[in-house]
Amino acid sequence: MINKKTPLLGIVAYSGTGKTTLLKQLIPYLRQRGVRTGLIKHTHHDVDVDTPGKDSFVLRKAGADQTMVASSSRWALMTETPEQDEPNLEYLAARFDSNNLDMILVEGFKHEEIDKIMLYRKETGKLLESLIDLHVIAVASDDLSIPVSQAISILNINEVDKVGEFVLQWLKNQQN
Repeated sequence: MINKKTPLLGIVAYSGTGKTTLLKQLIPYLRQRGVRTGLIKHTHHDVDVDTPGKDSFVLRKAGADQTMVASSSRWALMTETPEQDEPNLEYLAARFDSNNLDMILVEGFKHEEIDKIMLYRKETGKLLESLIDLHVIAVASDDLSIPVSQAISILNINEVDKVGEFVLQWLKNQQN
């Protein structure tokens, strides 16, 4: 069961569609409206936020299963997961301090059973239908004439304020 304390909203799309670009605009939009947002980003690449040569990097490479780096301005926890194929979204969401967040945006994890906004651009050459599942609540696209179910909202991917207002309304509905 996904963390019910903090609502999760997925932002899913094919690579190169603009997930990160939209989130870079959406997060400040939500913040300006008082929404405290966490983010979980899925990647298919090997992740290393440690700097080679720094003590934390050296100690993690020495075999520490978990390494925390902390300062007065931030802290980060690196956890080694060599035996896991894919990270567990429920577990990752539970790592957040839900007392300091209103929602968690999830970039990727397209097969998870959480509400999602799907991004679509015709020029990707990919099929729209292959990303739509029962959990897609909106499609943000540069083509507003795309054929989708009436239950799915269509948003202009280039109008972050409209996408933001949709997210705010979604969040309000989660809290009721």
